[in-house]
Amino acid sequence: MSADGRERSSLLGTVADWLSGREVGRRSDPNRSLKPKRVAAIYDIHGNLPALEAVLKEVRAADVDLIIVGGDILPGPMPRESLACLFNAGISFKCIRGNGEREALALAAGASSTLPVEVQAAVKWSGEQLSEEEGLTIHQWPPTRRVDIEGLGPVLFCHATPRNDTEIFTKLTPEANLVSVFAGAGAPIVVCGHTHMQFDRTIGDTRVVNAGSVGMPFGATGAYWLLLGPGVEFRKTSYDLDGAAVRIRATRYPGAADFARRNVMSAPSEEETLKSMGAVEIKPSTPAVAADAS
Repeated sequence: MSADGRERSSLLGTVADWLSGREVGRRSDPNRSLKPKRVAAIYDIHGNLPALEAVLKEVRAADVDLIIVGGDILPGPMPRESLACLFNAGISFKCIRGNGEREALALAAGASSTLPVEVQAAVKWSGEQLSEEEGLTIHQWPPTRRVDIEGLGPVLFCHATPRNDTEIFTKLTPEANLVSVFAGAGAPIVVCGHTHMQFDRTIGDTRVVNAGSVGMPFGATGAYWLLLGPGVEFRKTSYDLDGAAVRIRATRYPGAADFARRNVMSAPSEEETLKSMGAVEIKPSTPAVAADAS
C-alpha cells in the first residue's frame, strides 16, 4: 500500500469512533480521571498544516489530555493532511463543526452558496479533497460540546456562538447586543473562535473566551490557541513561516500563493478587521437560531 493509502486507511479506521462521539487519538487509560485536567482548544486551522504541527508539539509538552477542535479545520491548503495530523497526534480529541466544514461539504456536493464568488472555488476544492466517508464523518460533528474540566468547571465549546456557526462578535461588540445570545449557554465559560482574534470578556454572567486561530490569524503572525485547566491561558506558537509558505505554495489549493502571503507571512490588521467586523456584528435585534449541544 502506498504512503497515501496508509494515511487514508488510518484516517478512515476511526470513522466509527467519530460517529459514536467517542474520543479518538489515544487508547483508553483505566486510571485516567473522567474529568480532563488540561484541555487544548484549537480553532480555525484552515488547512495550515505547518501551523498545526507546531501547535501540537507544544500541546504535547503541556501534558494536555484532551484537545477540542473548534471547527474550520477546512477550508485551506492542506485539509486532509491536517485531519490525518490530528489523528496521528497521540492525544485524545473531539471536534465540533464550523461554518467552514459545512460550506466546503455543501459546495463539493453541488449545492449553491451565499459565500462571495471569489472564495467559492477554494472552499469547494477543500471539500472535494475528502472522501465520501470523511465527509459523512464531518457532517456528524456536533455544533457545540460541553466539557467539565477539573479545577475549572463546565465549559461550552462552540464555533461562533452557542446558537449558530456564523454570527460575528468581537471584543468591541457592545455587551447589550450579546446578553441574550449567551444567557442560555448552560455553562459559566464559553469558548469560541470564528473571528480569528483572541479575547477574554464577560457577557452577563458568562465568561466568553476566543481561542484565536491556529492557521489564519488576524492581527499578527503565529498560531494561536488556548490551554484550559485549572485556569485559562492564551497561547501563541511561533513556527517557520518561510518553510510553511513554501509548503503551502506547493499545494494545488486555489489561491495558495495568496494564502501564504496574506495569512502566513503576514496577517490582516487587527484594527481594520475589527472595523470591518463591526459592520456585520450581532445587533440587539438579531434573531436566535438554536444549535443543539452534544
